[in-house]
Amino acid sequence: MANLKEIRNRITSVQSTMQITSAMKMVSAAKLKKAQDAITAMRPYAEKLTELLQSVSATLEGDAGGQFTAQREVNKVLVVVVTSNRGLCGAFNSNVIKQAKVVAESYAGKQVDIFAIGKKGNDVLRKTNNVVANQSEVFDKLTFDNVAEIAETLTSKFTSGEYDKIELVYNQFKNAATQIVMTEQFLPLAPVVSETTTAGDYIFEPSKEEIVLTLIPKSLKTQLYKAIRDSFAAEHGARMTAMHKATDNATELRNQLKLTYNKARQAAITGEILEIVGGAEALNG
Repeated sequence: MANLKEIRNRITSVQSTMQITSAMKMVSAAKLKKAQDAITAMRPYAEKLTELLQSVSATLEGDAGGQFTAQREVNKVLVVVVTSNRGLCGAFNSNVIKQAKVVAESYAGKQVDIFAIGKKGNDVLRKTNNVVANQSEVFDKLTFDNVAEIAETLTSKFTSGEYDKIELVYNQFKNAATQIVMTEQFLPLAPVVSETTTAGDYIFEPSKEEIVLTLIPKSLKTQLYKAIRDSFAAEHGARMTAMHKATDNATELRNQLKLTYNKARQAAITGEILEIVGGAEALNG
C-alpha cells in the first residue's frame, strides 16, 4: 500500500484535474448555447432556400444548373473534412476522420485529395492522405463571408475541371450528447427532383434560368456554412459531454483515494497504538 504522502499527492492532483474539467465543461456549455441558437436559426433558411431552388428548377426543361450540375467521369475527387482545432471532445474528431478515410477508400484507383477545415483533421489525415489545403483559421471568426470565400474556392475547383466531384464530411449537431457523422455531395449538384409543382402562376424576372443560376452559388455557400456551423455546435456539445464524464470519473477516483487514505491512516494509527501498548507491557514485565 502506498504511503500517506503519496496518496495525499494523488488526491491533490485529481482535485486539480476536477477543477480544470469542470471549468471546461462550463465554458463549453456557454459556447454551446450560442452555437446551438445560431444553427437552429439558420436551418429553416437553408431548407427554404433549397426548397425554392427545387421548386423553380422543377418547372425548367433541360439542364438548368449549367456548370454546377455537370456530370463528368469521376477521376479526381476532393473530400472536404470538417473537424475542430482543439481536442478534449471525445470521439468527435476521430469519427469524422474515420468516415473521411472510408469515403476516400471508396474511390479506389481514383485521385482523392483532402481539403481540411480544422487543425485536428489536417494533422491526422496528412500522414496518410494528400491534404491540399487547411482552413483551420475560419473558426477564429466564423462568419458567412469567411465561409463564402471557401465555398467559392471549392466551386472554382469544380467548374475549372480540377476535380470531378466534391464531398463534405462533418458532424451534424443533434443535441449536446449526440452528433451524427454526415457525408454530403457538394458538387456536382444532384439532379433536382420535386414531387410538387409550383402552385399558381408567377412572373419570374428576369427569368427562371437566371434565377436558378443565381440561387445555386448562394445555396452552395449556405450549404457549406450550415455544415461548418453544425460541426461547431456539435464540437461544443461533445466537449461539454466529455468534460462532464471526466469530472464524474475524477470525483469517483478522488473518493476512492480518500477511502484508501483513511484506511491507511487508520492502519498507521493502530500500528502506533500497538507499539505503545507493547512497549508499556515490556516495561511492566
